Amino acid sequence: MSDEHPLDARLGDDDLPDNALRPRRLDEFLGQKEIKENLRVFVVAAREREESLDHVFLSGPPGLGKTTLATILAHEMGADIRVTAAPALEKPKDLAGILTTLGDGSIFFIDEIHRLRPALEEMLYVAMEDREIDWVIGQGPSARTLRVPLPRFTLVGATTRPGSVAAPLFTRFGITIRIDFYSPEELSQIVRRSAGILEVELTEEAVDMLSRTCRGTPRIANRLLRRMRDFAQVLGNGTVDRSIVTNGMSRLEIDQSGLERQDRHILRTIAEKFGGGPVGAETLAISVGEEIESLETFYEPFLIQQGFLQRTARGRMITEKGYGALGRNTLDEEQRALF
Repeated sequence: MSDEHPLDARLGDDDLPDNALRPRRLDEFLGQKEIKENLRVFVVAAREREESLDHVFLSGPPGLGKTTLATILAHEMGADIRVTAAPALEKPKDLAGILTTLGDGSIFFIDEIHRLRPALEEMLYVAMEDREIDWVIGQGPSARTLRVPLPRFTLVGATTRPGSVAAPLFTRFGITIRIDFYSPEELSQIVRRSAGILEVELTEEAVDMLSRTCRGTPRIANRLLRRMRDFAQVLGNGTVDRSIVTNGMSRLEIDQSGLERQDRHILRTIAEKFGGGPVGAETLAISVGEEIESLETFYEPFLIQQGFLQRTARGRMITEKGYGALGRNTLDEEQRALF
């Protein structure tokens, strides 16, 4: 069996990007109240029984805290965490090399688990249920299968496309969690917490503006806070206030609804090139110069949730609100009939 895959890692205090802003405990994780409360019950129960936590499946759009929750679970369980991404696991020996070197009770985090190869999924079935893996020794008529025992471990799988995960793999997770976009109130708390850690002075008006223009996503909220800090430092007096945020958002081409240039490009393309729709995802992706996965994973969830875009049986269509965001007239009667 192989040693660690090059992209496998044991996460320490300084290994994560944005580590300073990442909460380490459930008490520090802001928003997603029901998810937090349920996870707390599962963690406490596992600790009291001196067992490893059941396998956890995390799904939701990018930037909502799936990796953060995985690291929090490791801290709460007092366990090590190993991290990899499914595309980095090319052969069974890559996965076997990680599984056989896990510490007892470790958290094993696989990001983009929907992209796991079928042969590796089958290996995980046995590993998750029986804490063993089957390993073939030799070749041809003399080949034999050796069952290798594994330590107790918790697999945490994360995906932005839960529907693409094979059913046999999905059903082996004991805890399934769907993380949704955050409310402006939850994001305000996150912005204040991050500002305190980064030692950024900002007004309540600025907090409100940032919380409403970050697409319901903590990762984007923290990114925008850093950029506003830059603008305040260079163009202002160091304080992030309304004028700084207004100027900064204009420079970054982000409007008051949180729409970025590519969002508007997508809406404008549907409106101008396809008469408001419907248009298929593949055609739309080519037209706006995006990979179809990026379109469906990053842009569409926010546009649909905010009511700018709608999926129909015939394809994507811009809504009245979407036309309004472009400063255009609303749908005509023929388009209304398609909804």
